[in-house]
Amino acid sequence: MSRRFFKYSSRLVRTLSICLFVLTSFGTLAQAKSGAPAANDYLFNDSHFHLTNYVQEGTDIHDFLKIMGDKAGRVAIFGIPLQQQWSYRVDGNRAPTYYLNSDAPLYYYSFTDASIATSYKSLSKEDQARFDPMITGFNPTDMYAADHIRRVLRTFPGVFTGIGEFSIHKEFVSAKIAGGGVASLQDPALDRLIDFAAEVGLVILIHNDVDVPFAKPGAEPAYAKEIKALFLRHPKATFIWAHIGVGRIIRPIKEQAAIIENVINNPELSHVYFDISWDEVAKYIVATPEATKNAAALVNRHPERFLFGTDEVAPPDQEKYLKVYNQYGPFWKLLSPEASEKVRKGNYERIFDDARRKVRSWEAANLK
Repeated sequence: MSRRFFKYSSRLVRTLSICLFVLTSFGTLAQAKSGAPAANDYLFNDSHFHLTNYVQEGTDIHDFLKIMGDKAGRVAIFGIPLQQQWSYRVDGNRAPTYYLNSDAPLYYYSFTDASIATSYKSLSKEDQARFDPMITGFNPTDMYAADHIRRVLRTFPGVFTGIGEFSIHKEFVSAKIAGGGVASLQDPALDRLIDFAAEVGLVILIHNDVDVPFAKPGAEPAYAKEIKALFLRHPKATFIWAHIGVGRIIRPIKEQAAIIENVINNPELSHVYFDISWDEVAKYIVATPEATKNAAALVNRHPERFLFGTDEVAPPDQEKYLKVYNQYGPFWKLLSPEASEKVRKGNYERIFDDARRKVRSWEAANLK
């Protein structure tokens, strides 16, 4: 009886070993075919990336895959919803490529969504799985903005996962946009488009500075209450507040951590997350050991509410693409292993996987 048992056990172990080897080999081949890194091999998922710039030029998506390499696993990818006008009357032959290069206005450029969708659809299914395209070519002051989002979903089913990055109050940008007036957090047009995004299940990546440039010392942050009110009005939406409300010169105010923690501790705002994208944000967080320590302490207390993003715009190479991640070096070191994993990878996967499932389900039920 004992010999038969051991003989049978040996055969079973050999069979299981062969099966495991075959499965592992198949997974390795599939990974090599797609060019995707194994789940634990990459450094981060990127919640905030612009494939194109303010004149709608950028990196070919196939080249960007090579730039991602084994460093970035998945990327939320979008263009820029605004086009910088080249006004010969203003700038002559000096063609501006950025909104700070010119006094000429910006205008909404809806074709960016079709451009992103076409680039995405040019990839293999395996490579498509590494991207979460976002709709961003709408005017948030327009009551028809929600209809633009619906039309994009109808035209490109199976492509998009969210909306944004789009801006409401943004230093130096809001006042430059031609037509429709300055965007507002209290605009019914914004409420209408967010209601629709929530119905579909789209992630909402919104840029809104917490304050105005050169605010008076001691004054209440101009937009802290307004954006919190927006979040409260839309409990079924999934928000990511880009750059935690910080801008190029909108420095983290004294109450910044308190404002963020106030949102996090409110059970009615559990649908609000924060990204720490952009080299300008990283600059403030790693400015001093004390600033880094305070930021890390906040994230360690609430690791499930923050996401890493680069906010890079059409990077030419991997070195440029990894700049913000490397800039955060001192910050990463102060995070607990659990917090680091969630901020760099896990929160992205949880939020965007849920959105993918909801959006595909909505498309199946509503688009013919």
